[in-house]
Amino acid sequence: MKRWLAKLAAVVLFWTGCHAHAQNGVTADSIIIGQSAPLSGAAAQLGQQLSLGARLYFNAVNAAGGIHGRKIDFKVLDDGFDADTSARNTRTLINDAKAFALFGYVGTQSSMAALKVANPAGVPFFAPYAGAQSLREPFARNVFHVRAGFNDETAAIIQQIRAVGQKRIAVIYNDDAYGRAGLDGLRHALALPANAGLALVGQASVARYTTDIKAVLSSVLAQKPEVIAVVCGYQTVVALVSEAQVQGYAGQFYNLSLVGSKMQTKELGTTGSGVVISQVMPYPRSVSTPIVREYQKLLKANGITDFDYCSLEGYIAARALVDGLRGAGRDLTRDKFIRALEALGNHDMGGFVLNFSPSNHLGSSFVEMTIVSARGQVIR
Repeated sequence: MKRWLAKLAAVVLFWTGCHAHAQNGVTADSIIIGQSAPLSGAAAQLGQQLSLGARLYFNAVNAAGGIHGRKIDFKVLDDGFDADTSARNTRTLINDAKAFALFGYVGTQSSMAALKVANPAGVPFFAPYAGAQSLREPFARNVFHVRAGFNDETAAIIQQIRAVGQKRIAVIYNDDAYGRAGLDGLRHALALPANAGLALVGQASVARYTTDIKAVLSSVLAQKPEVIAVVCGYQTVVALVSEAQVQGYAGQFYNLSLVGSKMQTKELGTTGSGVVISQVMPYPRSVSTPIVREYQKLLKANGITDFDYCSLEGYIAARALVDGLRGAGRDLTRDKFIRALEALGNHDMGGFVLNFSPSNHLGSSFVEMTIVSARGQVIR
């Protein structure tokens, strides 16, 4: 009887251990990574391209044998760029899909909604496609950022404006978390002593995705800005740039990286010539940056020759995630994964550097300014 009870106890312990492992998304042969992203709706291009770059890299890792014998099971749910749906998807990914970590969420509001679910559960939240300070402060041990924040982007924009001798700045921003975060970043940059003499002469908020901008633009132009910074989606930017020509504005527009360069330039064509866009990833058509060449090679192997910032970001973020998983070893836990990421230190991925530590999960401050050429293409 005692022998039978001992065997039963051993079986129960074995099953409990296996079940606990499965609970956090790690099995004998797989690691479950979850993503909620806009695969449909107005921001679909962002979600689709970000997910594409990540999936192609994960597929390549799996084809090469995986990570310590485990393959990545990448589960992606569509949230349509809606915060409530993002929160529901996050609960599904954590509770039903048993995701080990969450990856590549798109947008400030969707990410903030997801973190309300992920943080109490202690689930790693890696590489959101968002730049708001509210996602970066206060520090959260489970949250890691691969892209620079809005404060980095707006500081670079203001530095560029100052360098060319412009002083009068207006801002048009979404009346949402994204738009307000961008506005805060611009105000923060303008308050720095180095930017004395530059002034925010006008500001106006608009509804997300709106193209009804004539009256708003007229009110802003009445303040005679030399530069208009826009913190909106590409649909609104397209409408503003087009209407500005009608209203005789000869100044310059500046956008943050989240605008979606690909769709903006596609919609505007040559009308967008001169629009400046801050970028937080290397130039995706570069042939001199090793990590970009590797990205291009992978896409070409899958029949894709349309290189863009968003799919490159998905690729780079996926590589960083895998580096952390590899560093955590075969006996993978969330705590070991977090520690492995923090131990990466000054991590050169081939021309793009991440720097994580136990006290810093803001991996990059890299920002580069680009401009739309006379041919309607984004160039450096």
